[in-house]
Amino acid sequence: MLVENIKLCLTGLMANKIRTFLTMLGIIIGIAAMIAIMTVSDAMNSSVMNSMGSMGADKIEVFIMQKGYDESTSREMKTKDYFTDEMLDDLKQTFGNRISGIALSKDIGSSRIEKGKSYANIQLKGLNPTALKSENLSMLKGRSITEKDEETLSKIALVSDKYVEKIFGGDEKAALGSEIEVLVDNKYYTYTIVGVYQYIDSGMSAGFSQNDISTNVYIPFAVAKMQVEKGDLYDEFSLKAGEGTDPDTLCFEVQNYINTKYYEDNDAYESYAYSMKAQLKQMNSMLSTQKNAFMAIGAIALLVGGIGVMNIMIVSITERTREIGTRKALGATNNDIRLQFIIEAMVICLLGGIIGIITGLLFGMAATKVMGYQGTASVAGILACVLFSMAFGLFFGYYPANKAAKMNPIEALRYE
Repeated sequence: MLVENIKLCLTGLMANKIRTFLTMLGIIIGIAAMIAIMTVSDAMNSSVMNSMGSMGADKIEVFIMQKGYDESTSREMKTKDYFTDEMLDDLKQTFGNRISGIALSKDIGSSRIEKGKSYANIQLKGLNPTALKSENLSMLKGRSITEKDEETLSKIALVSDKYVEKIFGGDEKAALGSEIEVLVDNKYYTYTIVGVYQYIDSGMSAGFSQNDISTNVYIPFAVAKMQVEKGDLYDEFSLKAGEGTDPDTLCFEVQNYINTKYYEDNDAYESYAYSMKAQLKQMNSMLSTQKNAFMAIGAIALLVGGIGVMNIMIVSITERTREIGTRKALGATNNDIRLQFIIEAMVICLLGGIIGIITGLLFGMAATKVMGYQGTASVAGILACVLFSMAFGLFFGYYPANKAAKMNPIEALRYE
């Protein structure tokens, strides 16, 4: 009977193609909206989480912040308010192997490198080996900055392939060994290029033309310290938790230790630390909430589609009153009639759901491509939408089917 009911249902749907399509349209739009939202949300979430995750879940950021919000006690930072090399050495000795490394960086400034009619915008940065390692640079040519470069104060630099493309026409071999002269704050700095790394767009360059995008030029941290004012003073640094050390616990202990030992008597400033692990949890929770909110909007569209299915099914039953009466007269039970129309509603919703999934995937993939993300809807999400559409057919088809099953066969046969 199940197979016969499906065949009967498909025959009826094919006989009224336009009405069938219009009936499915609400389901198609609802499912397509949910799949598209799921695809885009998952791609965005994956991109954000990967971006944050690449920073390292074991990473702890420590910086200086003002105590309270009382304007009467606020003031400019003085030398005594900064972190110093002595403080960092103390942290290493106190926490031992619970801290596997301290990342330090210095922003020297931005500049514009010109060669004939070509130019490249750069940001000059000094990084110590731990900070450079956390950048996860993919070297295309040459070498990276080493500990020996730090010790010997080598004036070398790493440039991006985008820089090489603009200044050297993409010739990485020609770039190696050449000098880069940078003008920052009316001071010239000259470095020898020893390595070319692959530039990866972080998504922060939206709105800029490809010619105006600024890329980083990395130099040894020890060299950068000598070329900037207050080079041996820091307002922030990063810690990398050692193996087997909980970043959240270490984060609290480091903040408490620094404040107790160095900032307890400071009238205006104190240290504050947060772990990337906690940030990842918070970001994941926020993105999940955002995704659920968008999915709820898609569910409303699906609900409207389900109501449309119920409405058309009621109209269909009214039109087929004599058919129902004839089937009952030939021996069909109430359950047979009820099952026939429930299956018809479920088939309508299932077909609409399949078309909606295909449409949603196409729109979702197009949207993610335009936005510069990569991702597809999960298989579990697609299966959930299929089951959801069938459940909608069962739910919204039951009332019309039950109404058809309860018809009096004699009155149904008399219906004109």
